[in-house]
Amino acid sequence: MTTYQRPQAPPAGLTVGGYTLRARLGEGGMGVVHLGQKPGERPVAIKVLRPHIVGDDEARRRLAREVSSLSRIRSRRIAEIVDSDPWGEIPYVATRYVPGLSLHDHVQEEGPLRGDDLLWFADCLAEALEAVHSVGVLHRDIKPSNVIMEGRTPILIDFGLARVADDSRITMNGWLLGTPGYLAPEILYGDDATVASDVHAWAATMAYAGTGRAPFGRGPSVAIMDRVRRGEHDLTGLDPEVLELVEEALAPRAEDRPTLDEVRDWIEDLAGGEPREPRVQAHPVTLPYAAAAQQGYTAPTEVETPAAEPVHWSSDWSSPMEGFYDDRDAPDDHTVPQRQTRVLPDGSTEYVSAEYGGPARERVPAGERIRRSLLLLAGGGVVTGAIAFAPWIALAVVAIVIWLLRTGSIAASSSADRRNRRGAKWYDGIQALLAAPWHVVAGLGGTVILLFWSLGIAVAVALVCFAASLSMTTSLTVVGVFFALATWWGPGSERVQSPIRRVVHPLARRGVPWLLATLLVAALASALGAAVSAQGTDWTPDDSAPFSDVSLPSWL
Repeated sequence: MTTYQRPQAPPAGLTVGGYTLRARLGEGGMGVVHLGQKPGERPVAIKVLRPHIVGDDEARRRLAREVSSLSRIRSRRIAEIVDSDPWGEIPYVATRYVPGLSLHDHVQEEGPLRGDDLLWFADCLAEALEAVHSVGVLHRDIKPSNVIMEGRTPILIDFGLARVADDSRITMNGWLLGTPGYLAPEILYGDDATVASDVHAWAATMAYAGTGRAPFGRGPSVAIMDRVRRGEHDLTGLDPEVLELVEEALAPRAEDRPTLDEVRDWIEDLAGGEPREPRVQAHPVTLPYAAAAQQGYTAPTEVETPAAEPVHWSSDWSSPMEGFYDDRDAPDDHTVPQRQTRVLPDGSTEYVSAEYGGPARERVPAGERIRRSLLLLAGGGVVTGAIAFAPWIALAVVAIVIWLLRTGSIAASSSADRRNRRGAKWYDGIQALLAAPWHVVAGLGGTVILLFWSLGIAVAVALVCFAASLSMTTSLTVVGVFFALATWWGPGSERVQSPIRRVVHPLARRGVPWLLATLLVAALASALGAAVSAQGTDWTPDDSAPFSDVSLPSWL
């Protein structure tokens, strides 16, 4: 598989097939993916294949047949092949470069897809599969890390495990091509993959997109594959609108699954027969290319100066992936290089080198960022107005809300960690209920610290207002603003921000829901402000304002 991560600069002067390599995007078992560019052309993603993958003529012939078939694919939902050289000294395959996060990173950042976004995702991914199957090819490795979100539109990438459907010679004893949890049961039983196998993988990827969890849980590969064979999936939280379709497509028996045509017809019926278009257009060159430029590269010109000392492509293969084979095949006198891995939230495993950092963050459109900020500001206005209207009651309510948010965040993290370690279980709900008292206690400590921090800042601001002889209403308003800011950015506030953002971010992506929510919250803030102007401050349960009988000396 291919993983897209923080760009790393390749050795200076390294070129492949006439492409200048600008940045390293990631790597997988078959090779390393670079951002490459020819003079005057758009950048592409170049997969430079590992020597042992295409080490003999038969392997190169197989690659040439595969590339020939895949080159016929033309779809806006596919990162299609634009160039290749299976027979060159440096074998490579170049595909359209797709900026953006993978689906698993997108779901981590933004939360599961819902409503129209989920239906749009389902239809686009099915359309991509339809294009692949139309040239007689099976993808065989559909999973969240092989889907790049270009704005709100999924683009299917990485045909590293795709094969010509009628090429029986690619089956090798002891090899499992694919990712447990996204492989169909018939493949796990040793049967040949079919179109229905890709439909099963489509449904598993859909389940992750709609729930944020691997449908067959996490844990050892053997346990995951056993759940796949038995059809024991967990679709809790999936949008009811697509639940039945996904369940049908995850049927253990291939003949019980809908065909791809039936899947697309089903989605069209759910969408009411109306075409759905993406609402965000992504720029063709984004963060990785910009990062490469910042690392000392300049835009290519028609004539480029070659490096003083040519760099051979194999000189940079010093990653832990070198010698990628099963430990059982190693001779006794050979030390097998260690493979560094991380388990992704979608249930798959990626192989990475230690030099790689986390994935590049998605660039959120400016309009969406503004909508997020306005909705959060409206919420801050409610806190400010509440403190100006009824300070003691407002502080008590804010403390309780912070405690609840922190408790819920801790409980959600704990549940996610358990699922990551050993997959979803039927007793997860019971375990979460039994752990609730501990989560309530665990959330209390951070709540107290955050409140004391915010109150300390509020008191300091109040003293400044008192020294400036500001009116009580004005002072409380200023105190409320600083209290809200301190609560949002204070120590441990991540546990408060996270659940709030999971509500705000999806709302900010949709114009009408965001507008209604913002108007509602702003109306509440305005009502509190009007109440303060009309009735003054209510100090319940106290009888009088603090320091109301204190005045500054006349000489100050």
